[in-house]
Amino acid sequence: MAVTGRLGLLALLGALLPLLVPSWWTLLAVWAVLAFGVIVDVAFAGNVRALELHRAGDTSVRLGETARVALIVENAGRRRVRARLRDVWPPSAGAAPRVTVIDVPAGERRRVEMTLTPTRRGDRDAVTVVVRSRGPLGLAARQLSRPAPWRVRVLPAFPSRRHLPAKLARLRELTGANVAQIRGQGTEFDSLREYVAGDDVRSIDWRATARRGDVVVRTWRPEQNRRLYLVLDTGRTSAGRVGDVPRLDCSMDAALLLGALASRAGDRVDLLAYDRRVRARVEGTSRTDVLTAMVQAMAPLEPALVESDAAGMVSALLARVRQRSLVVLLTDLNAAAIEEGLYPVLPRLTARHLVLVAAVSDPRAAAMARARGDLVSAYDAAAAERARAERDRLTAELRAFGVEVVDAPPDRIAPALADAYLALKAAGRL
Repeated sequence: MAVTGRLGLLALLGALLPLLVPSWWTLLAVWAVLAFGVIVDVAFAGNVRALELHRAGDTSVRLGETARVALIVENAGRRRVRARLRDVWPPSAGAAPRVTVIDVPAGERRRVEMTLTPTRRGDRDAVTVVVRSRGPLGLAARQLSRPAPWRVRVLPAFPSRRHLPAKLARLRELTGANVAQIRGQGTEFDSLREYVAGDDVRSIDWRATARRGDVVVRTWRPEQNRRLYLVLDTGRTSAGRVGDVPRLDCSMDAALLLGALASRAGDRVDLLAYDRRVRARVEGTSRTDVLTAMVQAMAPLEPALVESDAAGMVSALLARVRQRSLVVLLTDLNAAAIEEGLYPVLPRLTARHLVLVAAVSDPRAAAMARARGDLVSAYDAAAAERARAERDRLTAELRAFGVEVVDAPPDRIAPALADAYLALKAAGRL
């Protein structure tokens, strides 16, 4: 049972009557009238305990899009129920409307539509449903809070998918007309053609030349069914925000674009999310299902405010990946994390795999470096230039280890990483 504000107002007015008619009987009469009104309201209010709640609707939605969830209210009682219904969700679910008026005759059901516009990734669970049915006098109501379980998984936004058609067009050119003349680690024989001026003499096939009586060269095409292992660093550095989004979300977006591109290229794509333990893993998934599996695995990931264990990550990779692969580590070019964590174990990884480090740079640093209008801006610019020089130093040291590095702002990291993959493919290094 719940009381309304109307009862409180009447009780306040009733408290003034003993001042006009000073008697205990007056006060008892006021209380008796109010109590009788509450009893009448509770007696004639709809029986909310007879309501049965069911759910239907979307179970997943991309971040920034809208999902629809229906709450079906069934009246199993004998009387009509007129009530106000509140479907409670976490604030980050963006549920609307908050309160709905329902009128459910006996033996019938009504459908209440909710729209969810989430503001964060992950699983969003319905908390409870509160139903309040007032009596005819509006002094009291029957109220019931009952769970109606439902979960909506908020998937990564994947804004970089707009770049996928252009990257696929480049991939078709790479695997089609633009074949390589020199064999690399990631190429296989394609065909023979006549020698033209400018061809590398190392590509000449001397046996075919002797048979045909004309100089011919071999051409090569990128191999398929290579292995690409994406590693998401979910440690403390991934919690920083670049622009308006966390660094981890930018890394996820880049990983999804690269995964979609590589799966279309015929390569095998796996995923590992790691800080001090494995947070998510996608392995052995078919090329048609790998993007869906990656999105589902990434959705509930949140940064862990601990230093990532680079040694544990490398050990987990080497234990799972036997054949030579392209390992893409999506992390931050943080001096302490790279020098103390990654450098000691990097030779073990580069000895068996081709490693590419992708990092999201902060666009505010570039803006600070350009602004030198006053003394404060000059100091900010000096700090930004120092940070940029530090990243350049780390990039040079990583390349000295034989590691490819992609360092780009949030709006460029995904296409830049895809371009780096295509360049490795074209060079026959993958």
